[in-house]
Amino acid sequence: MTSYELSSNKILRWREERLKEGGIASEVDFLLDQAGGLSWSELQKLHMSVKSKYSLHQSLEELEIIWHKYLFQNIPLQYLIGHCSWRDFELEVTSSVLIPRQETELLIDLGLKKIGDQHKGLWVDLGTGSGALAIALARAIPDWEGHAVDCSRDALLLAEKNLKKIAPDKDVIFHLGNWWQPLKPIWGLIDLVLANPPYIPNSLINNLEPLVREHEPHLALDGGEDGLEACREIICGSINTLSSGGWLIIEHHHDQSEKILKMMFEVGLKDLDFEKDLQGIIRFAMGRCP
Repeated sequence: MTSYELSSNKILRWREERLKEGGIASEVDFLLDQAGGLSWSELQKLHMSVKSKYSLHQSLEELEIIWHKYLFQNIPLQYLIGHCSWRDFELEVTSSVLIPRQETELLIDLGLKKIGDQHKGLWVDLGTGSGALAIALARAIPDWEGHAVDCSRDALLLAEKNLKKIAPDKDVIFHLGNWWQPLKPIWGLIDLVLANPPYIPNSLINNLEPLVREHEPHLALDGGEDGLEACREIICGSINTLSSGGWLIIEHHHDQSEKILKMMFEVGLKDLDFEKDLQGIIRFAMGRCP
């Protein structure tokens, strides 16, 4: 890999010039970290001028091109760079998948909390996208049998690629299809389901920020007229697909909690609960099969 040795002053001047063009400091630092290879600890030293020379994976000219595409063409930095950090690993991401959000990491923590010390079981990641949830589950509960579903062939291929790179010793069975449909052979045996389905009402898609609206796949965003189309299908199918005592944990829109929990109650799920995201907004609903 080519290395570019630069002084701290030169990097700081470049950073200041980019911020004058627009954007915020955390975005420039993300670019320097993820594309330039300048770690967060090095960035802090950079500001304190502790070290005079730093090594970058790309030249400042190359980084500037990426920055301008982000700033003036509204292309997400994660797509331009080709990867992003999520939980404790690096995921490859393309425009065929939703960029994994930090708050979605909480789905893993909630799932692990619900299953407690259960040593064996079967989990499912519905709508796996880049494979973030599936990879995290495979690493956290390696003795469980894992399945990941997506209706996008491109997304599924990327998820498999990420698993082989990040956790090559872990086994996950990938299924192409719509929600529960490809899992019919294991209906009634599933102990834990995590899902981050499309949940944005289609009337609100055009109101999303350009970075999301113009580049992230609408297939992973559009939840139909009321935003609950996918959530409804997942919840209605859960009563016949979960094992006795199996958990469904689903991420939803900021104003859908009451409706989601009502649907869970109406299909017969028990021990209903909810959890807030990192901003204190109710974002996750949980229910257990009797």
